[in-house]
Amino acid sequence: MYVVAHHSLAELRALATKELRARRLIRLQLVMLAMQGRTAPEIASALGISRRAAQNWVYRYNAAGLEGLRDRRGRAYRGRLSVEQKERLDQHVRAEAMNPRAGYRRAEGIRRWIEREFEVTYTLPGVYAVLRRLGYSWLMPRPRHNKADLEAQAAFKKTRRRRSRRSVKPTRTNES
Repeated sequence: MYVVAHHSLAELRALATKELRARRLIRLQLVMLAMQGRTAPEIASALGISRRAAQNWVYRYNAAGLEGLRDRRGRAYRGRLSVEQKERLDQHVRAEAMNPRAGYRRAEGIRRWIEREFEVTYTLPGVYAVLRRLGYSWLMPRPRHNKADLEAQAAFKKTRRRRSRRSVKPTRTNES
């Protein structure tokens, strides 16, 4: 593998002895092995990484030197709604929560409102995720059978339960 000589092998060894982060140490070792003329499969098996990962790290070192061996920060999810739009959504959900006749208690209604107000489309799981980020949790009612008799259930709960009789003392058997 071709390695651009940003640093000498001795400089890389000195950096490796001082390195405290394990990932960066492996990357330094990878570059040193590549400078010594090892192939990508040999480096990969020696360091316990894939061949393609070894090639990628050498490529990054060639392009940017030691800076290329640093971890890159991942991109944070920003969402499709701006901060102002999220505030408006929060106000809307709070206002509709106080209205007993609101049709927006379901995520489908909130999804339609977002689409109508902000011209942004979300799936239902996306709406749940937005609401979760705003601090809401979705409550699910206890399931009820459609043929359940609520009056009979209430009457059953009000009646006094009789205690069961004590069981008869068990009879010992002959242990044979």
